[in-house]
Amino acid sequence: MQLDPILVIASAVTVAVILASAATHKFRAPARFANQVEDYQLLPKALVRLVARLLPVLEAGTALALLAPFSRPYAAPLAAGLLALYAAAIGLNLWRGRNDIDCGCAGPDQAQPIRPALLLRNSLLVLLALVASLSPQARELGFFDGFVVLAASAVTLLLYAAADGLLANSPRLLKLIGR
Repeated sequence: MQLDPILVIASAVTVAVILASAATHKFRAPARFANQVEDYQLLPKALVRLVARLLPVLEAGTALALLAPFSRPYAAPLAAGLLALYAAAIGLNLWRGRNDIDCGCAGPDQAQPIRPALLLRNSLLVLLALVASLSPQARELGFFDGFVVLAASAVTLLLYAAADGLLANSPRLLKLIGR
């Protein structure tokens, strides 16, 4: 299936920005991120620090590779795999009844406990990464196409940020309204 290149490129840019932002959070607070990885209790202690160091490098490299047309077909499935892996880690801990741990997705300044809504969010991000992996229809892209790509990415990122903010603050909002 061949989609319009605008959709494929906008999807790639959106996922790249999200992965780059996630990597930046992890680079800014490596000790905190290592503690978050350890809290998931999915790895032997000996591997926690190594994985905590490698994940942001992998996210940043994948984000960069998503932006280049020649590497996008390889980077997009890798991005989808990373996002699916994160969803699996969240899902496994929810299944274990461990919903009090920080998901590690809100950055070092804000804790966000894991919850089922994060599975839906990550599923949508996996879908977006898979769209970025598709071969686009061959056609010339003009200046207006570039504008549409940037606008579509910006709108998608704003929706993502709004949804993520609501997810992060929902426990406080529920307390505020007495639920």
